[in-house]
Amino acid sequence: MTSEARRLVLRAPNWLGDAVLALPAMAAVRRARPDAAIAVAAIPAVVPLFREDTSARADEVIPVDGRGEPAALRAGRFDAALLFPNSFRSALSARRAGIPERWGYAASLRSPLLTRAVRRPRRRVHQTVYYLELVRGLGVEADETLPCVRVTPSTAARAGALLEEAGVAPDATLVGFAPGAAYGYAKRWPPPRVAAVIARLSRERGVVCVLGGAEADRPAGREIESALPPDVRAVNLIGRTDLRVFAGVLARLRALVSNDSGAMHLAAAVGVPVTAVFGPTDERVTAPAGSHHDVLRHQVFCRPCMLRECPIDHRCMTGVTAEAVFDAVSRRLEARP
Repeated sequence: MTSEARRLVLRAPNWLGDAVLALPAMAAVRRARPDAAIAVAAIPAVVPLFREDTSARADEVIPVDGRGEPAALRAGRFDAALLFPNSFRSALSARRAGIPERWGYAASLRSPLLTRAVRRPRRRVHQTVYYLELVRGLGVEADETLPCVRVTPSTAARAGALLEEAGVAPDATLVGFAPGAAYGYAKRWPPPRVAAVIARLSRERGVVCVLGGAEADRPAGREIESALPPDVRAVNLIGRTDLRVFAGVLARLRALVSNDSGAMHLAAAVGVPVTAVFGPTDERVTAPAGSHHDVLRHQVFCRPCMLRECPIDHRCMTGVTAEAVFDAVSRRLEARP
């Protein structure tokens, strides 16, 4: 990486999960250039992640969005831009911003817009490694560390206040459920199965179960609540948190049950054991980073298909039983005091 770049902007991925998985690569750049002024540019939905204490350790966080991105980058007077998205648009925006050095993967026909184009890995690798290989291609020493997010004290306080308002005792054992998935319906474990696990955990383990997610996940939350027995209640925070408060709630959990989603990766980064249910997507690429997680899947001939909607009977997800998820969460509860 050139030593002349005194002001460097890291253009973050646009998906929350990818942004979390890019943190080790960003941290490697920070270690390699402790003297540089480093900013992270991200779309508004992802910006709050970098307001917390992340391993990226950015000096500045810049919201960028659509047509206004070149102007926002130009205002930073950066010497170089490291582009984590593979899109043509991200490279074009950096060029239109007048940034002299533009680095990224050679993808989406954008190589002419880059001053340094790195060849993408030919083998299938986990997404954290994919981003690490990008910075290695630029001459940065990058160990395979885990994504790390530590919520700030103010975020922890806001999350605690929300949980208290919802009737959760400060000493309650919390297990979270993130039933949504932005990529498509096919990634979602059936809500009745989620309700069955919540019922058993509440009755047999005495834990408080918390539903979390974005506004778009409200229908899944309502379907779960409708399937719960009359004597079982889940605390439904879906659509009631911004990203930072959601991170604060995740940090209070003893375990999380999730589909392959941004919530899964954020929970893993704050140190929560995750039971992740995988169906159409490839766990070899996007499993939660770290060894303290359980990845459950039902292997069928058609997975991983990477489709947003299942054209047949969703067998890869319906084949994962409520008992398997309950057992995985129970092991984590017993292993972690």
